[in-house]
Amino acid sequence: EIACGVTETRSKAQRIMAFPVLPPYTKCDLSIQDRFAQLDQGGKVMAEYIWVGGKGELRCKTKTLDAPPKSVDDLPIWNFDGSSTEQAPGEDSEVLLKPCAIYKDPFRPGSPNILVLCDCYKPDPDGPRGLGAPIPTNTRVYANQIMDKVASHEPWFGIEQEYTLFEPDKKTPYGWPKDGEPGPQGPYYCSIGTENAFGRAVVEAHYKACLYAGINLSGINGEVMPGQWEYQVGPCTGIASGDQLLASRYLLIRVCEQYGVVVSFDPKPIPGDWNGAGC
Repeated sequence: EIACGVTETRSKAQRIMAFPVLPPYTKCDLSIQDRFAQLDQGGKVMAEYIWVGGKGELRCKTKTLDAPPKSVDDLPIWNFDGSSTEQAPGEDSEVLLKPCAIYKDPFRPGSPNILVLCDCYKPDPDGPRGLGAPIPTNTRVYANQIMDKVASHEPWFGIEQEYTLFEPDKKTPYGWPKDGEPGPQGPYYCSIGTENAFGRAVVEAHYKACLYAGINLSGINGEVMPGQWEYQVGPCTGIASGDQLLASRYLLIRVCEQYGVVVSFDPKPIPGDWNGAGC
């Protein structure tokens, strides 16, 4: 193959040395996946259950439903192996997923497929719907209790989410020279142009995915450090603010997965005189 000016006259070994390959070594062709995405589902619904894992990471698994749910209360409780996510011991590893919010799935369009944001509970056969106490990483349940107490005030929230795009090595910010640094900060904030704006394709895809899903994304912009971007979620009322923020992060990670780049929400991804990324 010819890439980045490498000609066929160079040996395979030379090409590998010049452009080290990071796993996965075989890239999946998304155009092939798209052929199958157009197939009829026979009235079934693919529901992607999403939750926060033991270290704050997002996890997901898909459940087939016989029909679209009319509300989040129609969705079944599901489960997962909490010992694999550092949320339960191996000898008692079942954790239950309780659906909390529904969004349209931009990765499976054309059918009423959905994303289902969940929080996590211990099982209890005597509890409502078999649910026991919330597990320690389920902080949403306590936030929701507060939101319910002040619901009559209709609290509004808007959240800025800054993030940094990286190459698959997780060390090189997208658009930066390998083992080097770009020019000083200044021209990158709210910028345009190949020399300033790195990763706009990811940003635009994420923007459209969020709007399709039903997330109230109110805007985007390039940030101060090259390879760094920002979007804003809101205004949202009550617990919907946190729910939509988590769903928007999930969508961003999935978009980056398709583009072969990595997103970091680290507040200080690069040491030194480089802009941080907050929320």
